[in-house]
Order: sequence, then structure tokens, then C-alpha cells
Amino acid sequence: MAGLQTGQADAQSTDIPAWLQKHVGTGEGKIAPVVLERARALYQRKRGEGAVANPCYLAMDATRPSTSDNGKPGRRFYVICEAQKSFRAVSSGYGNGRKLKRADFSNGRTCAKNFSNAEGSKLTAGGSYVTAETRTSFKGYYRQSGKREPFHRTFLLYDGEGEVDNARERAIGGHPAVFLRWQCRFKNPGSPHADSEGYVPFGKLVNYAAGRSNGCTTWSEGASEDILDLVQGNPTTLYIYPESGDIDAVAKAVKTGRSLPRAGLYWNAACLKEIRAPKFWPKRTLQPIINEWRQSLPKQPPLELPICD
Repeated sequence: MAGLQTGQADAQSTDIPAWLQKHVGTGEGKIAPVVLERARALYQRKRGEGAVANPCYLAMDATRPSTSDNGKPGRRFYVICEAQKSFRAVSSGYGNGRKLKRADFSNGRTCAKNFSNAEGSKLTAGGSYVTAETRTSFKGYYRQSGKREPFHRTFLLYDGEGEVDNARERAIGGHPAVFLRWQCRFKNPGSPHADSEGYVPFGKLVNYAAGRSNGCTTWSEGASEDILDLVQGNPTTLYIYPESGDIDAVAKAVKTGRSLPRAGLYWNAACLKEIRAPKFWPKRTLQPIINEWRQSLPKQPPLELPICD
């Protein structure tokens, strides 16, 4: 399936309804033909199997840039509800990767070059997923309107298949693109989140909706609320492009000087110009390198935050 028949004509030849055809393309806010076709095929298959009943499905194109031409976050995550004739494109982060002595598989802020399904790689892995349960966890306190407020973040788990069947092992899922950067701790024994000494962490909220992730799909807070409401207790499919076969085929075409459209391949043109050629790091290659790096790290004492002023 990977890397085949990705031109605009392919979308025209399928049963994609006319209203949805208007959203197919490679421009800002549109979905590339191959991404839509695979997302629809996955959704229809899972519906046929009885695995999902949600009227909507999800897709992501990780080859697109983080920032659009107007300077706003680039839209590369899609929520499609065909029964309601609804199509929505929102921003989402891709995996930032790591830069180790034995291998540099880090990604820049604008475009993703490296992809992997290795645990600990912090990279995006394309393929077929189904949304699972959500877990909400306490992250600490932050200041809002002059008061210290608790911050909770909800994480949507994914179940993958094929190359991405280790999604749970990798803790791959979706969540709001915001985290709490701890700064100190303060006494609050009445809090249900206090430690054995009655302290809770305090920090600053950091929003990275236009940035990178640790391999998960991350959305703006507004989009997150809508997506989580959509799939809470009602799973659906998520297709993430590109898969390893697409990456290898595009890299080979670039190396040999072949035109991607003529070869029936797709990659966002602006990002391909920036990264030159993508690379997929298979788990069997990258996992030993990551494991060796982890084992080489010196043991650190438990983190003890200073007391807040």
C-alpha cells in the first residue's frame, strides 16, 4: 500500500463524495489524496469489523510543515465526519527525536526528517491506529488569575497494528500541546496530590502547539477538547502518514533523481526541499543504540524541588 497511487486523479476515481473532494489537495488546510484514501480505507475496514462505530475518523500528514505561509501553526491533523459533511484541519506536533553520539535522529522545528517505531526514540511512526481509553493525570499547580490552580492533562491512548503495534509500549497517543515546567514546591497538605511531607509541585504552563512532541500527536487546547469529546468512550481510527515504505520509497527516489509525482509518491514539497530526503529508523536498528545510551547515563539522585518563595 505504501507509496502507491497518490495523485489527485486517484481521489477522483474513488467513492469520495463531492463535498469532501473540495478538501483534497496539497495546499494549506487540505488533505493529500493518499492520506485521505488510506484513512478512509482504515476506517471502513474497522467499521466493517465492528471495532469502531464512531461517525468520524482521524488522519495526520506528518510530512507537512509546522508553520503555514501566514505564520500560524500548520494544519496537518484532520477530523472527518462524512455523515455530517464535516472536515476540520488543525495543527499537531510531530516527534522531535534525539541527538546521540552514535546516531543523530533529531528533527528540526519546521519539518520532520526522521521517523521510527523504536521505544524511546521520541519519533513519529506512521501507520494504522485505533483510539483507546483516556487517562487524566495531575501535573502540578500553576498561577492563574493570581491564584494557584491545579493542572490536569488528559492523554488519549492509541492501539496500533503492524509496525506500530507497540504504541502502548511507546506510550504513543494524543494530548494537548501544553506541559507544566516545574519550578518549586509549596506546602499544601490539604491537596489530594500532596506528597508524604505535604508538598505539591508548582510551575509555569508552557504551550507548544506550534512545536514538536515526544512522538505523540499534540493539539491546541481548543482542538484537544473537541477531539477528546469526540472519541471519549467511542473509539475511532487514526491514520498517520508516512509509513516506513513511503519514507524508504521517497528517499530512494530522491537519491536517484526521480520525480515523486511521476513515481506515484507523495511528500510535502516545501518540507522535502528543507530536509532533502527523509529517513526511517527501524526498531531493530535504533533500539540497541537507545538502550546502550540509557545504560551509559550516570545515576541521578531523586529530583528535589526548592521551596517556593
